[in-house]
Amino acid sequence: MKNTITLSNGVEMPLLGYGVFKVAPQECERCVSDALNVGYRLIDTAQAYFNEEGVGNAISKSGIPRQDIFLVTKVRISNAGEQKAAASIDESLRKLKTDYIDLLLIHQAYGDVFGSWRAMEKACREGKVRAIGVSNFQAGRFFDFAHYVDIKPMVNQLQCNPLVQQQGIGPVLAEHDTRMMAWGPLGGEGAEGVVKNELLASIGEGYGKTAAQVALRWLTQRGIVAIPKSTHVERMRQNLDIFDFTLSEEEMRKISTLNQHDAGTVNFSDPQFVKYLIETYG
Repeated sequence: MKNTITLSNGVEMPLLGYGVFKVAPQECERCVSDALNVGYRLIDTAQAYFNEEGVGNAISKSGIPRQDIFLVTKVRISNAGEQKAAASIDESLRKLKTDYIDLLLIHQAYGDVFGSWRAMEKACREGKVRAIGVSNFQAGRFFDFAHYVDIKPMVNQLQCNPLVQQQGIGPVLAEHDTRMMAWGPLGGEGAEGVVKNELLASIGEGYGKTAAQVALRWLTQRGIVAIPKSTHVERMRQNLDIFDFTLSEEEMRKISTLNQHDAGTVNFSDPQFVKYLIETYG
């Protein structure tokens, strides 16, 4: 069962990875080391998480060949703009202890995103980055952005899980050959009911799987990259153990009826939330 997808430029990307959002810097190296030992090969971090160094330490000490690891990070709002973004890419490379990033994303749809993108396109051409994309760009903003850039975003990372399905943006992403990457695949920001959902649990019983494993399988079976986070090794192992079963078309259809918040539980267009983003991360 294939557990990778191919991005628009031919880069192969794992369908399941390990995310380090809200993993404390002092704990990040241990957590990423555990994830790598369990078998994860995609690690997702960001400049705004302040734990890139922990990720870099874990990878450099793992003994795993760099080409076998898919590394994702994101340009934060405070580094928006062509010159700042370019400098931040070099800083991320230093912290991550690597000479290239597999996927680089613009973290939020605010600030000088076009300037950031020019720096990212240049980094792509120079070999510092293998693929580029965006994060938290809602449908209208994504369409506008993709219309005006030379290299179309290869990935859009959005909140997505069985309760937050992002159905509306799907056709827009498909039009630009952009793949979806799911943050909060097991809940987060108001969707904690995923792991306790009765339908997911009942479907899982037939496969000897948990509701969480069914949720992750539902995403990856649709070609959506998922990056669950856990600080516990056993949970990391469970989250990774989803490629030995396939949900039926009927089960996939039933899960599609669970959608509660099509575009996510966070309103990225709310001026107050944008103000929070800029004041906190800008």
